[in-house]
Amino acid sequence: MFADKKAAEEHDRMLELADNLTSFLQSQMTISDNAAEEIGLLMARNKEALSRAFKGKPEMLFELMSNDEEAETDI
Repeated sequence: MFADKKAAEEHDRMLELADNLTSFLQSQMTISDNAAEEIGLLMARNKEALSRAFKGKPEMLFELMSNDEEAETDI
């Protein structure tokens, strides 16, 4: 599935983070399993931009939104 071991390990770490985020969300609020999983995956896939946003660069969130909009117009 992956070209190299490093990419596979990175993907596994992302999935582990997503799983932990899902559990955290469900422990903090009433949320469906599906919604918690989707939010967990979204956050894990965008951890670098979210980290920069939390560290004082909230405009990173706008970059994520514009990237999503560009991807939708490419379909």
